[in-house]
Amino acid sequence: MTTPDAPEYPLTLPEMPLHDPYVLADEATGQYFLYTSNVAAMSGEDVVGTMVYRSRDLRRWSRPSVVFRAAEPMAARQGAWAPEVHVHRGRYILLVTLHDEEATLPVPAADGYGLPVPVRNHVRGTFAAVAESPSGPFLPLAEGSLTPPDFMALDGTLFVDPEGDPWLVYAHEWLQKIDGTIEAIPLREDLAAAAGEPIHLFRGSEAAWLTADLPRPSAHQLAPYVTDGPQLLRAPSGALIMLWSTYAKDRATATGMVEGDYVQTWAVAESGELAGPWVQQEPLLRQDSGHGMVFRALDGDRRPLLIVHRPFRDARGKLYDLEIEGSGLRIGRQLTELDGGG
Repeated sequence: MTTPDAPEYPLTLPEMPLHDPYVLADEATGQYFLYTSNVAAMSGEDVVGTMVYRSRDLRRWSRPSVVFRAAEPMAARQGAWAPEVHVHRGRYILLVTLHDEEATLPVPAADGYGLPVPVRNHVRGTFAAVAESPSGPFLPLAEGSLTPPDFMALDGTLFVDPEGDPWLVYAHEWLQKIDGTIEAIPLREDLAAAAGEPIHLFRGSEAAWLTADLPRPSAHQLAPYVTDGPQLLRAPSGALIMLWSTYAKDRATATGMVEGDYVQTWAVAESGELAGPWVQQEPLLRQDSGHGMVFRALDGDRRPLLIVHRPFRDARGKLYDLEIEGSGLRIGRQLTELDGGG
């Protein structure tokens, strides 16, 4: 690959704040587009939205530009988390999580045992926007979210099944479920709205390694199980692989709570069907890493690469080689010459 000119591509990954990174390897332009929530100090625009960095070699990156601004007529205009851009029927589709903290959702009254736990809920869901170019501008496809309006949902990703039907796979918040879930909802062909009812895929607590990591019995806690950042891959065997993230539960605290760092994990559906059944696997990465996604390099062998953010706060992008064999994933070398290590 040729090294881009420094004036157009002045940044490296260690200099680039990015949470929930998503890379579109765009063959049409020969560039990588790295989407993340807008950071005003980087883009120069103090808006809620999505910004994009561009690169030709994953080593040098452009300064970011804002490609989506959360505005009317969208029903929620805070957050702009976890942006993803998918090419669907010749158009570029942005999926982004928005919320409205003032638009509260009803919470059932607690019983004598304090159940259900009365956690404040508000509008949060995945919304869709469209553009003719990966550089935007992305304009809303509809006012409402693709996820059910009474759900606290986030991190929606596009999946197209073997029949060509589109689905949104998303995380149903632990804030509403306590034991967070991964679910899927069918979409209309134009991706502007849901086309049916959601289906349940799995619960966060089904990752058996979480229970194995518990340091000791704990008190004063109804343990929440976070589900974040799903992405689906078709394995060479025909199985479906899902990346997703959660928090480990491997440290006891003085208060009787259990906590842990962010984790990149995964699950497999050997059936090849979205409905599963899904079998949880051991984490790919710990080290406070997560919300990863897989893309293929724009080189001759199109090798798969994994990008995650680390640490969770003040996150930076970290790149890894990834092997996809049979029905499995195997993490490879961290590409420290690209991401600066750490």
